[in-house]
Amino acid sequence: MRLVITADTHVPKRARDLPAPLWAAIDTADLVLHAGDWVDVALLDAVEARARRLVGVFGNNDGPALRARLPEVARVELDGLRVAVVHETGPKTRREERCAARFPDCDLLVFGHSHIPWDSVAPGGLRLLNPGSPTDRRAQPYATYLTARVAAGRLDEVELHRLPPG
Repeated sequence: MRLVITADTHVPKRARDLPAPLWAAIDTADLVLHAGDWVDVALLDAVEARARRLVGVFGNNDGPALRARLPEVARVELDGLRVAVVHETGPKTRREERCAARFPDCDLLVFGHSHIPWDSVAPGGLRLLNPGSPTDRRAQPYATYLTARVAAGRLDEVELHRLPPG
């Protein structure tokens, strides 16, 4: 199962649309995980129309229309891999411990908010992934998103994709 993992898209506030390489990845993925801050319901509609399957949450910049359609926390099991998606996890200090306590029944936690790519493993084995942002790199050198693969209940081939300047 091929995954696209993205967050903090901020369309149309930070960009008019998603970058073409991200759309191409969405078109070929089996599942898109979006960790919030869509900003406009039109982007949710567009991703839903193009993705085979979408699991998404709302973020702190998402208004009532998005909050009506998306949960704060989403959970899904992918071939035995237990996944949670949430927008915000708090400060980076002690993030792994805090998230392991909040999501003790998960193997993977996808989160956003910081626009900073993150890949770590908490005590007990919870993997934490933040794809950064494909549209608003802030102080990061590149705008980014992630792809990964799930096979036999395991996550592998996790790759951070750097996007060309827009």
